[in-house]
Parts: sequence; C-alpha cells; structure tokens
Amino acid sequence: MGSSAVRVQGLWKRFGQQIAVAGIDLELPAGKFIGLVGPNGAGKTTTLSMVTGLLRPDQGTVEVVGHDVWRDPVEVKARIGVLPEGLRLFERLSGRELLAYSGRLRGLPGAEVDKRATQLLDVLDLAGAQHKLVVDYSTGMRKKIGLATALLHNPEVLFLDEPFEGVDPVSAQIIRGVLERYTASGATVVFSSHVMELVESLCDWVAVMAAGRIRAHGPLAEVRGDGALAPDGVPGTRRCARPRHRLRARLAGRRIPVSAPVPVPAPATAPSPAAASAPAITPVFVRLKLSLLRNGLRQSGGRKAAYIASAVVALLFAALQLVGLVVLRRVDHAESLVVLLVAVLALGWAVMPLFFPSGDETLDPTRLVMLPLRPRPLVRALLIASLVGIGPLFTLCMLVGSVIAVAHGGAAFAVSALAVPLALLVCVALARAVATANVRLLTSRKGRDLAVLSGLLIAVGAQLVNFGAQRLGASGLEQLGPVADVVRWIPPASAIGAVHSVGEGSYGIAVAQFALSVGALVALLALWSRSLTLLMTSPDGSTLQSGEAAVRDRASTGPARLLPAGRTGTVMERGLRYVWRDPKTKAAWVTSLAIGLIVPVFNAWQGTGSVYFACFAAGMLGIMMYNQFGQDTSAFWMVAMTIADTRDAYVELRARALALLLITLPYATLVTVLTTAMLGDWPRLPEALGLSFALLGAMLATGAWTSACFPYSIPQEGYKNVAPGQTGLAWISIFGGMVAAAVLCAPVIALTIWLNVSAGGEGRTWLLLPVGTVYGAAIGLLGLRLAAPRTARRLPEILTAVSKG
Repeated sequence: MGSSAVRVQGLWKRFGQQIAVAGIDLELPAGKFIGLVGPNGAGKTTTLSMVTGLLRPDQGTVEVVGHDVWRDPVEVKARIGVLPEGLRLFERLSGRELLAYSGRLRGLPGAEVDKRATQLLDVLDLAGAQHKLVVDYSTGMRKKIGLATALLHNPEVLFLDEPFEGVDPVSAQIIRGVLERYTASGATVVFSSHVMELVESLCDWVAVMAAGRIRAHGPLAEVRGDGALAPDGVPGTRRCARPRHRLRARLAGRRIPVSAPVPVPAPATAPSPAAASAPAITPVFVRLKLSLLRNGLRQSGGRKAAYIASAVVALLFAALQLVGLVVLRRVDHAESLVVLLVAVLALGWAVMPLFFPSGDETLDPTRLVMLPLRPRPLVRALLIASLVGIGPLFTLCMLVGSVIAVAHGGAAFAVSALAVPLALLVCVALARAVATANVRLLTSRKGRDLAVLSGLLIAVGAQLVNFGAQRLGASGLEQLGPVADVVRWIPPASAIGAVHSVGEGSYGIAVAQFALSVGALVALLALWSRSLTLLMTSPDGSTLQSGEAAVRDRASTGPARLLPAGRTGTVMERGLRYVWRDPKTKAAWVTSLAIGLIVPVFNAWQGTGSVYFACFAAGMLGIMMYNQFGQDTSAFWMVAMTIADTRDAYVELRARALALLLITLPYATLVTVLTTAMLGDWPRLPEALGLSFALLGAMLATGAWTSACFPYSIPQEGYKNVAPGQTGLAWISIFGGMVAAAVLCAPVIALTIWLNVSAGGEGRTWLLLPVGTVYGAAIGLLGLRLAAPRTARRLPEILTAVSKG
C-alpha cells in the first residue's frame, strides 16, 4: 500500500434542507488505527457510507488505496471490508454458511474460505454458534459475524461504523483485540464513534467531525494537545492517558482469546478477488438459494407446514391447469384464452415481489452491496438461481400446457421448445427487475406510499378478471378475440402466440412475435443490470430513513382536539397518525378499504351481487384489529412501560378499537348503502347493516385476543410483512381469528335466516339493525375485557415477539 489509504476531496451530501456533509477534504494515512469521532448527527455515518460506496455524494471525489470509488467500485470493494451501522445479513444462513458464501462470492477458493472461516470463528469466539442461524444471534454476535465477513478476504482497509454500539463488554473486548492485532499486521482500520474515551484508547490517528465538517485531524497526540477529546468532539482540557494495560475480560473463568492469530492482509501484489471468473458465482448463488430455503424451513415448524401445504396446493393446481390446457386443444378459439392466461401469469410475476414476498432473501440485492460483483455476471447467476422454486415449476407446467393447446404441426412443436424457456425467462427476469428497481423505493416512506396505489390497481384488476370470467361463461371463447389480438403481441404471451402462428403457417408473424419476446428479455436484463449498478452505489434503507428523519412532521391540527382526553385520546391519535404516516400500515388499510368496496360494488354492478356482500367492508377493516402490537414493532416497549395493570391494558385496547371504529363504522355504512342502492333492494338494508356491525364487533373481540396471544413482528425495512420464523403465528392470528369471529356471529346469522324463512318474518327484518348493533358492541366489549388481563400479563412476551423485525 502507499502512504495514503483514503483520499477525500470536496465531499458534500444534502438530505432535503439538511446538509449532512459540508465539503470535506481529508487524507487518511495507511497502516493506522484511525478514528472518526464526533457527536451524534455530526455526519460520520454519511461520510463513511460515501467513502465505502454505499451512498453517492452530491459532489466530490473519493479514492481508496489509489482507486476511485465511483469509477471503479468493484476494485475498491475487493480491497476493503465494511461493517455498516445498519447491518444487513442473510438471516437464514448459519454463521459458517454466511462466511462460506461471502468468501466464494468474492472468488476465494473453497478450501481457503473454510480455513479462514474456521480461524475467524475461533478468534471471535463464535465457534460454538457457527451452525446457529444468524437471525437467532444476539447483537454482539451479529456484530462479530459481521466483522468476520468484513475480514474474511483480508482487506487492505477496514471500515467500521460504531462497531461497539449495543455490544456487551465481553464481545467488545474480543472485537477490540482483533482490531488491534489487525492494524499491527499493517492494515488500516477506520472506525467511527461518539465515545471519546474509546477513540483515545484505541486510535493513533483521529479526525474530529462536527456539523458535517472536519474540525481537526492528525495524530492523536497532536489533535489532543495537552487535553483530552471533549464530549462535543473538539480538543478539551482534561487529559486522558492511554491505558498501559489491556483490560482482560473473563467469561466463566476463561480468558478471552485476544492473542489468537488473526488473518493478515494479502500482499498488494496478490490477485484481486474481483478478478475471479464470473461464471463461478452461478453455482454459489444456486446453493445460497437452497440453503436459505432449507434453513428457513428448519427455523419454524409453522413455516415448514405452511410451505409444504402451499407447495402441494400449487403443484396440484399446476397439474390440473396442465390437464385443462391440454383439453383446450380441441376447443375453438383456445389460442385467445391461452395468450390471456400467459399475460395474467406474467402480471403475477411482476407483482409477486412486491405483494407476495417469499423466503428468498436474494430478492434484496442490498445484502450483496459490498461484494465485488459485476452486474452482468451477477444478473446471470441470480437469473439461474431464480429458476429454483415452486413458482418457476408452476409456470413451466402452465407454459407447457399452453403450447400443447395451441401447437399444430411439427414446426409448431419445434418452436415450442424455444418458446417455453423464453417465456419462463421473461417472467423471471420481469420479477427480478421489478424487485430490484423497487428495493430502494419500498424502503423509503414515499416509495411505499406509491406502492399502495399498485395494490389498488391489482384489486381492481382482479375484479375485472372476475367480471370477464363471468361474461366468458355466458358468451363463449370467441368474445376474447379482440382482446387476445392485442395481448398476443405483448411479451411473454407473444412467444406463445408465435407457436400458434407457426401452426397456422404465418411464419412472418411468428418471427415478429418471437422477436418481441427476445427483445423484452434483453430489455429486462438490461434494466435489471442497470438497477443493480445503481444499488451498488446508492444508500440503503437505513441511510434513506436517516435523511428523511430530518423532515419534521406537521404539528397536530384541529380534528385531533375532538378526540377524548387522557390515555384514550392519545392512543387513538397515535393510531390514526400511523394509518396516515406509516407506509406498511397505510398499505394494509388502503388494501382493506379497496377490497371492502370493490367486492360488493363490482358484484352489484354485474347484477350477480347481494346486499350481504357489503359485509366485506366490515370484515376487511376488522382484520386491522389483528396483531395490533405488531404494528408498533420494537417501539412497543414505550407502550409496555405505561401499562401497570389490567385497567391500563383495557384502556389501551379500547382506544385502539375506537380508532379503528372511527374509520370503519362510517365506511361500512357507506358501502352497504351504496351496494343496496345499486341493487335496488332497500328492504334488506337494515339486516345488512346489522350483520356488518355484528361481524365488526366479533372481529374486534377476536382481534384483541389474538393480538395478546399470537403477536408477530412486521419488518419495517424491505417488503416482508412477517418476520422470518413467525409465519405460523400470523396464520393463527388472522385466519384463526376470522373463523372465531364467524362463529361468534352465528346467533345473528341464525336470526337473519329465521326471519327470512319464517312466515311474516320479512316484515320484522328491520329488528336486525338494533340487534346486530347491540350484539356487536356487547361481544366487542367482552372480547376487550377478556384480552386485557392476558395483555397485562404477557407484556414481555409480546415485546419479544414484535421486536424481531
């Protein structure tokens, strides 16, 4: 290495109106233990993110070991190791598996990876937990395994952002010993901290940062002068001598192995891991996909049962689809239906990464951001790995059935051999391109708000498909002709259309349709590659959130003053604010509102509906009462600290129910009236409202109970709605609660049936409105009363369950 490890010139970064980094010029010497010190909010994390290629600067240049971070990011990432503050790891890999995949993705030989992994696991005291899943690691263990991945490839420069934050003393001592020995071997370590005493005891070169600027830098003795570094990040007057003796922590009477050997940096002449052959990463990603799937199923019995059940259902449905499509071969206008089915299938692949997330963590490329992987080989490897799973197998079955249905003649079947894999690759590439393009979007507040609109479009589209299917059953397949004439030119349906065109002898049209699918695949791969390139030099979710945090929310407005005083009003206001401000909460509400309106209204519009369909509005919004505490995530500790007894728990639950009713009651009433008006069945309005209110009360009761008994975590980053390992809890909470709510409504349902079938009963159906209202209120209050003591008793368990995301 040369004399300079890092050179920064004119570095600027602004988030909205806040300037996080204001024109930094800094040169960090090689072979030193360097501390970037300053108070919280000084801009340390933003600076390190830009220096390591995690965040693109507004202005300025960064060179690491002589390479420009933005012109040659792959080479830089091959030479540095990074332990970021918002540590993102593959949660469902064990510690050893995580190191194995990290090393192999960097192009290291398998034997060398195993050797270094064993050494690092031993040095960092993780050997006993090497086969434990990372999701089950403690904070200190996660920091240590993150440090191991950063050290595995022997980087020349190691960047650490608050490596001791939230770490227990034993783990901190181990990490400290490893870092000191690493710098002694000639490497450069750069770490940020706001703990001045820590920086003074570890570092021999410091840069003091405050308000986005470098206030002082140089050897520790020069910057400190006659005093110590004061807590505000500037030289002070209190002298703090560097400790002579290392603190030796003991755990169960055993000395921490801080003197154990640590891998040393590779010589400057050693081949860069970035030079590893690109095709070698493809089998690594296939194994990674299989390991993530296997470990995810091993982690939870409920998850395993749900996966097996869904796999059986999906494969059975695929087999039935295949048989049905083969039967269509003898039906006139079958090609029109087939191309529409393929188009719907492609649409499903496009929205699946956003609204139906699986356990595939490779859909989140930000976990690979610090690996020296070039986009094209990475795209190829991820594309092949994406072909592993139930979804691709289901799609393959459907595409095979589709070409059998439309292929006529030997030439058509020959083209089918190319059309099926082409259509499959288009679907997979579409899903990957959408997922990659939306990783940043969905981890930001505005992006997730925009995604809510997509949910509305999908809900509306589903009803349009339902409407079309009903019309199709009445009119025959020939009604699909005009739509199919357009869709057969849209990839990947155009590939299937090409098979039919060849069978009809229209070879020119077939070539054009096939070329469209090929062009779409090339365009999707290019878009995917471009998105990956941007992600490799863009902020992750934590950086975006820190920037958005600078924008303050508006103060309370007039309507909030109309809420009740005390705890009830406070909890209601907080809940309503989350409905508006939290992206995932808002998405859930908008989806429920949309489905609750679309189902009864569309069916009424088609003339096939019933006023009872209006109960969908109450039912969909009643679901929002389930997992109330999971919506709080780890911030539930603030709620738990205010609940001292059953009374407090009851008031908390009641306030949350009232906030929900504030939206649900008028909305359910509006949907019921609208549905009744469209059907012209006004005599049934009272009983429809009564049933809606009774159902709503029952769902409030079961929602409060399941919130206390089966809470689960909702990850705030990424696109998942349930934390890994808690899928079984989510199923029990939602679907079990819905079944219980239906059972609780049985008396009102029985009364409705009796009044409608008994002689003279129709004239008394108006009684169902007051009966349903009173019954719903009574059962809801009873449920809250029964859930309150269980909530008060299980506060620690609830906090543990909702904090995993």
